[in-house]
Amino acid sequence: MVVALESLQHLNAEQLRTLAAELIARITQQGQIIAAKDNDILYRQAKIDKLTHELATLKRWKFARSSEVLNAGQISLLDETIDADIAAIEQELKALAPATKTDTQPRQQPKRAALPAGLPRVDIHHEPDSTTCGCGCQLKRIGQDVCEKLDYTPGVFTVEQHIRGKWACANCETLIQAPVPAQIIDKGIPTAGLLAQVLVAKYSDHLPLYRQERIFSRAGVALPRSTLAQWVGICGVQLQPLVDALKNEILSHSVLHADETPVQMLKPGNKKTHRAYLWAYAPGAFEDLKAVVYDFCESRAGEHARTFLGEWKGSLVCDDYAGYKAGFVSGITEVGCMAHSRRKFFDLHVSSKSQIAAQACTYISQLYDVERDARHLNAAERLQIRQARSKPLADAFKEWMLLQRQKITDGSATAKALDYSLKRWTALTQFLDDGQLPIDNNWIENQIRPIAIGRNNWLFAGSLRAGQRAAAVMSLIQSAKLNGHDPYAYLKDVLARLPTQKNSQIEELLPHRWHPTNP
Repeated sequence: MVVALESLQHLNAEQLRTLAAELIARITQQGQIIAAKDNDILYRQAKIDKLTHELATLKRWKFARSSEVLNAGQISLLDETIDADIAAIEQELKALAPATKTDTQPRQQPKRAALPAGLPRVDIHHEPDSTTCGCGCQLKRIGQDVCEKLDYTPGVFTVEQHIRGKWACANCETLIQAPVPAQIIDKGIPTAGLLAQVLVAKYSDHLPLYRQERIFSRAGVALPRSTLAQWVGICGVQLQPLVDALKNEILSHSVLHADETPVQMLKPGNKKTHRAYLWAYAPGAFEDLKAVVYDFCESRAGEHARTFLGEWKGSLVCDDYAGYKAGFVSGITEVGCMAHSRRKFFDLHVSSKSQIAAQACTYISQLYDVERDARHLNAAERLQIRQARSKPLADAFKEWMLLQRQKITDGSATAKALDYSLKRWTALTQFLDDGQLPIDNNWIENQIRPIAIGRNNWLFAGSLRAGQRAAAVMSLIQSAKLNGHDPYAYLKDVLARLPTQKNSQIEELLPHRWHPTNP
């Protein structure tokens, strides 16, 4: 706002007060904007300092790994992890401080080996929408730029030759070319198909990068595991906003499953592994949304579950782990797992042929018979059949357990099995009063089972960042499977669309909403 000095002479007192108030408000607003920018600068600088320190530590580990007391296989996996982490951090630094790279200090690019001449080529032409210059003259084609990218469909390598014709106007000497198509990895050779193959092979088929390197080599393409690791690290950063959006979708539901499983994590500087945990969260088994989000954490502490859930309030289906208890105090409803109760009695029956355990298993089996009959009903119908058939069974089961407990000596295996169910009876029977609640936590246990199988191949997670990256990619892969999608096809399409997808429309790429661009 600019006010001429001469104009002030013609204003009365009321107009001057109004003008002064407007100026003060404007100055205050400008001050708030400046303060917000200052806070953003401070945040970015703190994040840059943190990432720079982490990057320096990783590079020190990378070039000093000869001192690690690890076998050849462990060293190979560690190298992959460090290379991927370095690439991920560099990608984050690039996003935080894009202005750090100047034209006066050109980046040294490593000389890239030419792609094998024997691979089939596919020409993809990019031409301007119009070959008429802005001055009205017809453009003349004077040449072209060719960029080769390595593509992969399961079992077959091909080379995409992106040909961008050069068109010039003889009159005004204007040069026109079609823009370079946006890619997940800027100026890199991999297509979205090749990146999808590497991610699916690593996080779904549990193939470490050094094994993929050998497989690609047999196909005639030399792709060092360090290069593959860089691609994995960059993809992990680029896919994270999609995982964050999926988490928000899950937390919008009132019924959630939660479970956790141990995973060994290596701290290279300590030369040792320690037990970390992969937590899994999913909407209730009867919810419309089919998705799962994994959360890799350094421990099994309950604070990790509280951090993930945040302000969420609803019904949480889980086991009897104490880490969830704090949430139940703050308003979350605890829903027990009848399968865990049955497991206590089943193990007792197998080990000691206990007749009490056998009878308990019979009661629980009858409850599951009702659930099988009600599986495909809606929530209201399921509640009705549970009230009519399951509730009398549950009441009889509890009364029988109380009677048996009076006859059993404290501290015995049978007493412990009975106490487990009796102490958790309110949580175990929540499903009787809500048709949307499941009887057990088997749904999330089925989603965490692939992780338990795969860790035999991983040996360990190479770092906290590597574990979090694996959790993010596996969240998308497993959610794609739950929605009937081929993980390779899903990731290939998402990685191709992600560079040009608006942040406000990122939810369109979530597995439960995804539709392929070329079905």
